[in-house]
Amino acid sequence: MKNDAGALLDGRFDQALLGGRKVMLKATGVRLGYGEQLVLDGVSLDIPEGRFTALIGANGCGKTTMLNVLAHMLRPGAGEVQLSGKPLRQYSRRALAQQLALLPQRTTSPAGMSVRELVMQGRFPWQSWWRQWSGQDQQAIDRAIELTGINSLLDRSLATLSGGQLQRCWIAMTLAQDTPVILLDEPTTFLDIAHQITLLELLVDLREQGKTIVAVLHDLNQAARYADHLVMMRGGRLLAQGAPAEVFTRENLKAVFDLDAHIITDPYSGDPLCVPQSNRSKPLPVQEAM
Repeated sequence: MKNDAGALLDGRFDQALLGGRKVMLKATGVRLGYGEQLVLDGVSLDIPEGRFTALIGANGCGKTTMLNVLAHMLRPGAGEVQLSGKPLRQYSRRALAQQLALLPQRTTSPAGMSVRELVMQGRFPWQSWWRQWSGQDQQAIDRAIELTGINSLLDRSLATLSGGQLQRCWIAMTLAQDTPVILLDEPTTFLDIAHQITLLELLVDLREQGKTIVAVLHDLNQAARYADHLVMMRGGRLLAQGAPAEVFTRENLKAVFDLDAHIITDPYSGDPLCVPQSNRSKPLPVQEAM
């Protein structure tokens, strides 16, 4: 891991720093702005293949914008992104959709559509006039439904679902696309804590099956526990990236969130755990032995 000790990261890691993993997505010198407001300022980062990468940082630091650049939903004013060594601009829309799926932060539910119909939309990149619905498509749909536990919702209209139910259905559609790379923007939004954990464990399972996962996460402790590669951003720039134990430090949390926190080791998982420090809190008194 490298971090900002007076100089920003350039993101060009060797194989050792990526745990010997091949780079799946590589961003180099990405700059993007809206009008005169610069949102991404020369971001270079590497997303290792077959890993669960979490993008973390304060609100407005550029996480969602960076994810959309990685998904080719936004075109940078400078710099480029490569997928498997090939610039995104050289992929056709259909070819890219067969390699990379994106669950955006904001989704629009088509009027009158059922859950089953929504999930089936995930197979659209694999359809063509010469290739109609196949057994492979149905298998992908069935697996996505099973993994997200939405079988009881299939015949319901999207308009009748709660926010959490709807989010699970959109996740199912994304999984049905069955791509090597899955990008998710705040996927735990609207989910209760039990479904948040279920989803994060599902993403870990998919990573263990060889998928490359990239997710914007707001819960720092969830990011440190479930992701095995962290990308920390500040003010449209890359502050640090690497293994959670290296990135998730008191100094970095102070630099990014202006947060005074203790970093302890989770006694059950062994992962780093952020415990915010409060000026109002005092250490518990030590009881003397009777």
